[in-house]
Amino acid sequence: MIELYPAIDLRDGAAVRLVQGDFERSTVFNDDPVAQARSFAREGATHLHVVDLDGALEGRPVHAPIIAQLAATFPGAVQLGGGLRDQPAVETAMATGVDRVVVGTAVIEDEEFLRWATARLGDRLVVALDARDGRVATHGWTQMSDRTAMEVAADLVRTGVRHLLYTDIGRDGTLGGPNLEALRRLSNAAPPLTILAAGGISSLDDLVSLMRLRLPNLRGVIVGRALYEGRFTVTDAIATLSGATR
Repeated sequence: MIELYPAIDLRDGAAVRLVQGDFERSTVFNDDPVAQARSFAREGATHLHVVDLDGALEGRPVHAPIIAQLAATFPGAVQLGGGLRDQPAVETAMATGVDRVVVGTAVIEDEEFLRWATARLGDRLVVALDARDGRVATHGWTQMSDRTAMEVAADLVRTGVRHLLYTDIGRDGTLGGPNLEALRRLSNAAPPLTILAAGGISSLDDLVSLMRLRLPNLRGVIVGRALYEGRFTVTDAIATLSGATR
């Protein structure tokens, strides 16, 4: 089954959504992220995806106190990304009580840090591959790498990494639908790694399309704007992903 991960992106202490990673196109959806997490939980969410957007820009954790509250409040599993680019940052993240840590920029550029993170976190490490037009973006999506997401994923298979989070930046926050072909290619490039998909989910039909890919290593989908705008509910999404409504 594909698990649903409602998203809470933190900026200036509020839950916001960006469009295509553009900080100038930011919409505040809830001034109280902890209340938002409680709402998701009441609707049945068992997983939560949290991003420290300010941390991603500054390259260090910014919202640790709020994240600690989220981890303490949400009854399910919480994963955190954003600005976790060195050992102290990862240790700070773990101290907030989150269940998994999402690291992107640092492990792509620093093999020693990747080895440390893999040994330190094991199954609690998720590597984020954020791609624009197929190429990996780093530093809060502000810089572009010459490498493709498929190349990086294939290399990660040999490192001990177990989980990938793939975001199609061009679709993120646009409600334009997921990049199904990119997910299929990524699954084929790194079959041992489990994949979480993010970017573009706008409807329950999009969730059905992900299911119909029948990718054995696609284990989760992150949804943000569609939930905040009321296009469907957490309850409906979970039912759809479990096959209960189709």
